[in-house]
Amino acid sequence: MNANDPAIPQAEPAPVLPAPIPPQGKVSFLEYIRLMRDSSIAGFGQEAYELDIVERKILGRPRFIVNDPAAVKHVLLDNVANYEKTEIMRRILEPGLGKGLLTSEGETWKVHRRTMTPAFDQRSVAAYTAVMTGAAEELMGKWDSIGQDTTVDVSVAMTEVTLQIISRTMFSSDSDDMAAIMERSFGEYQAQMRPNLLDFIGMPAWLAGLGRMNVAKRTLREFDAVIDRVIAARTRNSESSPKDLLGRLIAARDEQTGTRMTAQEVRDNIITIFMAGHETTAMTMTWTWYLLSQHPAVEAKLHAELDAALKGRAPTYEDLPRLPYSRMIIEESMRMYPPAAAIVRVALAEDTLCGRRIPKGATIIIAPWLLHRHTKLWQDPGRFLPERFDTENAAHRPRFSYLPFGGGRRICIGAAFALAEATILIATIASRYRLTLAPGHRVEPRALITLRPRHGMKMQVARRSGVARH
Repeated sequence: MNANDPAIPQAEPAPVLPAPIPPQGKVSFLEYIRLMRDSSIAGFGQEAYELDIVERKILGRPRFIVNDPAAVKHVLLDNVANYEKTEIMRRILEPGLGKGLLTSEGETWKVHRRTMTPAFDQRSVAAYTAVMTGAAEELMGKWDSIGQDTTVDVSVAMTEVTLQIISRTMFSSDSDDMAAIMERSFGEYQAQMRPNLLDFIGMPAWLAGLGRMNVAKRTLREFDAVIDRVIAARTRNSESSPKDLLGRLIAARDEQTGTRMTAQEVRDNIITIFMAGHETTAMTMTWTWYLLSQHPAVEAKLHAELDAALKGRAPTYEDLPRLPYSRMIIEESMRMYPPAAAIVRVALAEDTLCGRRIPKGATIIIAPWLLHRHTKLWQDPGRFLPERFDTENAAHRPRFSYLPFGGGRRICIGAAFALAEATILIATIASRYRLTLAPGHRVEPRALITLRPRHGMKMQVARRSGVARH
């Protein structure tokens, strides 16, 4: 797709959708750090939405924002061995996530990826969809009981429903306890584990991270105690244990070496999947409901598809191919408000990107937030237009211009799970309910580990007219 593609309809008036105002001119180092600590999308200047590559130096250290799809492919796929996760990212994530798929590198990552892939194949995702529908039906049962036009924080509701889904697919009979523990733990972890000035100026990890390990231990102590007991019990009684995701990871063997993951490796990957498996989908759904509330013509088209395909019943895995517009809405929502706003790498050796010399040690920033709003890659990028993702338009789009799940060999292992989950949720909930933004509620995106609405997302929920209570 290019900026002049005429296939995108633009009949509906376009509301102004919330996004940070790019800072004007050069900002000072301290102001840049302040902006980035508060929200990692707040410090991008206007040129970052227009140029293929942007260089900035922080205390003499080069940082390159890369927006050219060919250069992105080079970093994430063609020359991937030269680009690894940054020290700052490891400092923030490893205290809590350990050496899971998000943080591990090299052979450890390869073995874990091979071992875990079968748990997220098409057959596995199909088996999980009944859990997804059931959790959505439970949420609507709550909404049925609170009456018409009640205001709820949809970001909280989506977090709760995705927590239930991931915990039930992962822990079966232990799911309710684990969901409650994770809800308490992850919110505090994400709020407190932020990079600081010492990280940005390159101070040693032990100095910059004073107190961070204590934060991780404190916020995740309850989770670690419970998960250690569950893993030990499952390992002792593997034959009689549930065949859920946790059980599959404990039993899984690497297809090449025949080895199993240790209890610590299982723990690290379980907590990684838990974080990535509910928070990102929760935020995708939160932004989707907001966008639908601002675009009544899109919402009406969604309702027409759901009514025709489902005729009032709950969706199943077999229905997913019959809901193309529902999926297009999800994909466009992730374009405008990508759940993970930036991918950051460090160059291990000198390289060339977009004709520019990249020195060893340079930081490379690939920001889906920027890439998805780049003026060279998208027609009218500030507009919400699900038709961008129909078959014809998608065929013209450069492969590495759209990265809601990352790209290359490290593309999110749960991408198929997440897309199925989001489509099941939108189909189940929108079949029965409409959500409208609460009057006066301020919507502002804020990028921490994930892209969240700073003030939550307060919306009024009301049953669609003519739709009976279930």
